Amino acid sequence: MNLSAPKVVIFLLSLIIVALAVVSRYTAIPFITPNAFWTAIVGYILLVAGVTMKGL
Repeated sequence: MNLSAPKVVIFLLSLIIVALAVVSRYTAIPFITPNAFWTAIVGYILLVAGVTMKGL
């Protein structure tokens, strides 16, 4: 398996999603707060997809 750096857009999108999950721990964000764990998982899966898939 060849790994490559994700594109900037994918990296920033992943970072924003995970940051929302962390911030929702301290303040109420609709839909994100009750699903903070799964929101963080989605952000990390997006980052893994960006690293493992060459065109993403």
